[in-house]
Amino acid sequence: MDQYIGLDVSLKDTAVSIRENRKRIWRGKCPSDPKVLSQIIRKHAPHAKLVVFETGPLSTWFYHALKAERIPAICIEARHAQKVLNETLNKTDANDADGLAQLAEAGFYKVVRVKTFDNMVTRTLVAERSQLVSISKQLSNQIRGLLKTFGLIVPKGEGGVFDANVRALLNGNSGLAAVILPLLEAWRDIRKRASNLDHQLLVASRQSRATKLLMTIPGVGAVTAVSYIAAIEDPENFPTSRSVGAWLGLTTRRYQSGEIDYDGHISRRGDGRLRGLLYEAATVLLTRTSARTECRLKTWGLKLRERLGFKRAAVAVARKLAVIMHRMLKTGEAFNPLAGAAA
Repeated sequence: MDQYIGLDVSLKDTAVSIRENRKRIWRGKCPSDPKVLSQIIRKHAPHAKLVVFETGPLSTWFYHALKAERIPAICIEARHAQKVLNETLNKTDANDADGLAQLAEAGFYKVVRVKTFDNMVTRTLVAERSQLVSISKQLSNQIRGLLKTFGLIVPKGEGGVFDANVRALLNGNSGLAAVILPLLEAWRDIRKRASNLDHQLLVASRQSRATKLLMTIPGVGAVTAVSYIAAIEDPENFPTSRSVGAWLGLTTRRYQSGEIDYDGHISRRGDGRLRGLLYEAATVLLTRTSARTECRLKTWGLKLRERLGFKRAAVAVARKLAVIMHRMLKTGEAFNPLAGAAA
């Protein structure tokens, strides 16, 4: 008989439930180690047909490690699973594992595509770079705010200009300098680290033909192109280019029940960081005035802005960009300014 296993994974321990012929035949708990889990599964479920666990911080590691052990593991959507698991009277790890095993047995689940470790490294690089840039902005704003308390207004400027302006204001004020200079040194060090990550991203973009292809689109830079490719992985993962917009949460939600039928805001599902980068690229496309940014996509977006406002127009252009970029990866063709809006 086929056996179905549910795993409720946590940082320290993993609850295991094994079902066969609609009955639980074994359940227990073990350390969250894929090798240990593989041994338990082979011992208690020699005819395992499916091993199910939810998306989470350890899901990428668990998926690839279990696959390497030739365990038939899949990762399922946590939001979908939780709607079923929350119906249990007592919320425990053991009951959650049993519920996941029941979902596997019934076939009532949504499989999640787990990214490769190489793509996860790229996504981590982009995330850490964004985090350092955010911290540097927070520090510079904090320095400006602290100096305002003493009537010292830092002129506009970034990088070395900001550093020189702050030091000039602190000249002759040793007491205040002892407080502000450590923050300034931390700001400089973080900017240096962020610059190193920027260099790594640029190197990665220059080595990839697909990245250089996407960067032919106005407003799309190295960070956006690298992030998009890391998220999509293979264009064949999506049956149509239009489905990419919905996958990234850039399409409107709909609620229909009886006589009620309305569209709401965008769903905001999927990769929030990539969605933000596409929105930023759309903003650049709509606001920058240069010969390179002139295309039919921009013309369409500007007309949309007149009717719906800038934010909605930028979201619509971001969705178009997601669709166009997928099509470009699939066909290998560079961006065509005259056909940019026909997505």
